[in-house]
Amino acid sequence: MTAPPRPDPFQPADDEARALSRQLLAGAGFAAIAVLEPDSGLPLCSRIALGLDEQGLPLSLVSGLALHTRALRADPACCLLVGEPGPRGDPLTHPRLSLRARAEFVDRDGPEHDGLRSAWLARNRKATVYASLPDFVFVRFRPVSAALNGGFARAFVLTEADLAPGA
Repeated sequence: MTAPPRPDPFQPADDEARALSRQLLAGAGFAAIAVLEPDSGLPLCSRIALGLDEQGLPLSLVSGLALHTRALRADPACCLLVGEPGPRGDPLTHPRLSLRARAEFVDRDGPEHDGLRSAWLARNRKATVYASLPDFVFVRFRPVSAALNGGFARAFVLTEADLAPGA
């Protein structure tokens, strides 16, 4: 006899889930990024600095020498994990967002680059050392969908519309 199917633990996003997702992204100074290596096709996870652009979209300043940057150039599909585990208690009870996105590289000679650079350096002063190096570039992440774990029994699926700035 087969067991009855288990109910889906993920709920559709509600206003509270959307607000928590925005809060996690706005408070994130870094993220774990998962990509597929172009040569092997195997997954790679790395840490990147993270902020939001003027539209509220996730943004990072990355080195062209990094494996994750080369992977994003080959295939822009990626996943960002944001959310701090907290100072004590079970780290799995703290909210976290697994954001599926597509990377878009910002042209260093494009009209928005200087504004992004100024805003980034105002928040990340130590980046001044390498922000002008020729291999560093901004990458914006366009959300596609996400899984939000808001704590015990609070799991949500967010759509692209749920993740749009101002949603």
